[in-house]
Amino acid sequence: MNNNSIETIIDGLDPIALIIRAGFDKPGVHFFTPANFSQQLAFMSHAKGKKIAPYVHNVISRQVLYTQEVLFIRSGRVRVNLYSSKQEFIGSRALWAGDLILLCGGGHSFEMLEATSMIEVKQGPYAGGNDKTHFNEIEPSSYNHE
Repeated sequence: MNNNSIETIIDGLDPIALIIRAGFDKPGVHFFTPANFSQQLAFMSHAKGKKIAPYVHNVISRQVLYTQEVLFIRSGRVRVNLYSSKQEFIGSRALWAGDLILLCGGGHSFEMLEATSMIEVKQGPYAGGNDKTHFNEIEPSSYNHE
Protein backbone atom coordinates (compact mmCIF):
# COMPACT_ATOMS: atom_id res chain seq x y z
CA MET A 1 0.00 0.00 0.00
CA ASN A 2 1.28 3.44 -0.91
CA ASN A 3 1.58 5.68 2.17
CA ASN A 4 0.25 8.61 0.10
CA SER A 5 -2.84 6.72 -1.06
CA ILE A 6 -5.17 8.14 1.63
CA GLU A 7 -5.44 11.83 2.48
CA THR A 8 -7.77 13.37 5.03
CA ILE A 9 -8.37 17.11 4.76
CA ILE A 10 -9.58 18.83 7.91
CA ASP A 11 -10.29 22.48 8.70
CA GLY A 12 -9.89 22.91 12.46
CA LEU A 13 -12.14 20.13 13.77
CA ASP A 14 -14.30 19.98 10.62
CA PRO A 15 -13.69 17.10 8.20
CA ILE A 16 -13.72 18.50 4.65
CA ALA A 17 -12.67 15.65 2.36
CA LEU A 18 -11.18 12.19 2.20
CA ILE A 19 -9.20 11.18 -0.90
CA ILE A 20 -8.45 7.57 -1.71
CA ARG A 21 -5.99 7.25 -4.57
CA ALA A 22 -6.31 4.57 -7.24
CA GLY A 23 -3.26 2.75 -5.84
CA PHE A 24 -4.82 1.98 -2.44
CA ASP A 25 -4.84 -1.76 -1.79
CA LYS A 26 -5.28 -3.61 1.48
CA PRO A 27 -6.70 -7.12 1.99
CA GLY A 28 -10.05 -7.50 3.73
CA VAL A 29 -12.52 -4.75 4.58
CA HIS A 30 -11.26 -1.30 5.54
CA PHE A 31 -13.71 1.45 6.59
CA PHE A 32 -12.49 5.01 6.07
CA THR A 33 -15.37 6.89 7.68
CA PRO A 34 -16.43 7.18 11.30
CA ALA A 35 -19.78 5.69 12.34
CA ASN A 36 -21.40 9.13 12.70
CA PHE A 37 -20.98 10.06 8.99
CA SER A 38 -24.17 9.94 6.95
CA GLN A 39 -22.17 8.40 4.07
CA GLN A 40 -20.13 5.29 4.85
CA LEU A 41 -17.09 4.50 2.72
CA ALA A 42 -15.14 1.24 2.72
CA PHE A 43 -12.61 -0.58 0.55
CA MET A 44 -13.01 -4.33 0.10
CA SER A 45 -10.45 -6.74 -1.31
CA HIS A 46 -10.99 -10.49 -1.06
CA ALA A 47 -9.12 -13.51 -2.36
CA LYS A 48 -10.59 -15.72 -5.05
CA GLY A 49 -13.14 -18.10 -3.57
CA LYS A 50 -14.16 -15.81 -0.70
CA LYS A 51 -17.94 -15.95 -0.25
CA ILE A 52 -20.19 -13.42 1.39
CA ALA A 53 -23.48 -14.90 2.53
CA PRO A 54 -26.64 -13.40 0.96
CA TYR A 55 -28.36 -10.68 2.94
CA VAL A 56 -30.89 -7.84 2.75
CA HIS A 57 -30.71 -4.49 4.48
CA ASN A 58 -33.25 -3.89 7.22
CA VAL A 59 -35.55 -0.89 7.27
CA ILE A 60 -33.91 1.56 9.66
CA SER A 61 -34.88 5.20 10.09
CA ARG A 62 -31.89 7.51 9.66
CA GLN A 63 -31.68 11.27 9.88
CA VAL A 64 -29.46 13.00 7.33
CA LEU A 65 -28.75 16.63 8.19
CA TYR A 66 -26.25 17.48 5.45
CA THR A 67 -25.24 16.00 2.14
CA GLN A 68 -21.99 14.09 1.76
CA GLU A 69 -20.98 13.04 -1.74
CA VAL A 70 -18.56 10.52 -3.18
CA LEU A 71 -16.99 11.05 -6.60
CA PHE A 72 -15.24 8.23 -8.41
CA ILE A 73 -13.08 9.48 -11.28
CA ARG A 74 -13.50 7.02 -14.16
CA SER A 75 -11.32 8.84 -16.67
CA GLY A 76 -9.54 12.15 -17.13
CA ARG A 77 -8.27 14.60 -14.53
CA VAL A 78 -10.14 17.10 -12.38
CA ARG A 79 -9.10 19.69 -9.82
CA VAL A 80 -11.27 19.92 -6.73
CA ASN A 81 -11.08 23.19 -4.80
CA LEU A 82 -11.91 22.84 -1.12
CA TYR A 83 -13.48 25.46 1.14
CA SER A 84 -14.29 25.67 4.84
CA SER A 85 -17.89 25.85 6.04
CA LYS A 86 -17.26 29.64 6.22
CA GLN A 87 -16.57 29.59 2.44
CA GLU A 88 -12.82 30.23 2.92
CA PHE A 89 -10.44 28.56 0.45
CA ILE A 90 -8.44 25.68 2.00
CA GLY A 91 -6.62 24.22 -1.00
CA SER A 92 -6.98 22.19 -4.15
CA ARG A 93 -6.16 18.64 -5.18
CA ALA A 94 -5.88 17.00 -8.58
CA LEU A 95 -7.73 13.73 -9.01
CA TRP A 96 -6.95 11.18 -11.72
CA ALA A 97 -8.71 8.13 -13.13
CA GLY A 98 -9.31 5.60 -10.38
CA ASP A 99 -9.18 8.15 -7.55
CA LEU A 100 -12.12 8.60 -5.21
CA ILE A 101 -13.06 11.53 -3.00
CA LEU A 102 -15.59 11.79 -0.20
CA LEU A 103 -16.71 15.41 0.19
CA CYS A 104 -17.86 15.35 3.79
CA GLY A 105 -18.00 18.99 4.84
CA GLY A 106 -17.34 22.57 3.85
CA GLY A 107 -17.64 23.59 0.22
CA HIS A 108 -16.11 22.61 -3.08
CA SER A 109 -15.83 23.45 -6.76
CA PHE A 110 -14.38 21.62 -9.73
CA GLU A 111 -12.36 22.32 -12.84
CA MET A 112 -11.93 19.66 -15.49
CA LEU A 113 -8.22 19.59 -16.40
CA GLU A 114 -8.93 17.00 -19.10
CA ALA A 115 -12.12 15.54 -20.52
CA THR A 116 -13.39 13.73 -17.43
CA SER A 117 -16.06 11.20 -16.57
CA MET A 118 -17.00 10.46 -12.99
CA ILE A 119 -19.65 8.77 -10.93
CA GLU A 120 -21.31 10.64 -8.06
CA VAL A 121 -23.00 8.97 -5.09
CA LYS A 122 -24.86 10.99 -2.47
CA GLN A 123 -27.99 10.97 -0.37
CA GLY A 124 -31.21 11.65 -2.18
CA PRO A 125 -33.58 12.76 -3.27
CA TYR A 126 -32.07 15.92 -4.77
CA ALA A 127 -33.74 18.97 -3.18
CA GLY A 128 -33.28 21.29 -6.17
CA GLY A 129 -32.48 24.92 -5.31
CA ASN A 130 -32.70 24.17 -1.58
CA ASP A 131 -29.91 21.60 -1.82
CA LYS A 132 -26.94 23.99 -2.11
CA THR A 133 -25.76 27.56 -1.60
CA HIS A 134 -23.45 28.99 -4.27
CA PHE A 135 -20.73 31.50 -3.37
CA ASN A 136 -17.97 33.42 -5.16
CA GLU A 137 -14.78 31.55 -5.92
CA ILE A 138 -11.29 32.94 -5.38
CA GLU A 139 -9.11 33.89 -8.34
CA PRO A 140 -7.71 30.78 -10.09
CA SER A 141 -4.16 32.25 -10.02
CA SER A 142 -3.99 31.65 -6.27
CA TYR A 143 -4.87 27.93 -6.47
CA ASN A 144 -2.44 25.31 -5.25
CA HIS A 145 -1.75 23.46 -8.53
CA GLU A 146 -0.98 19.85 -7.56
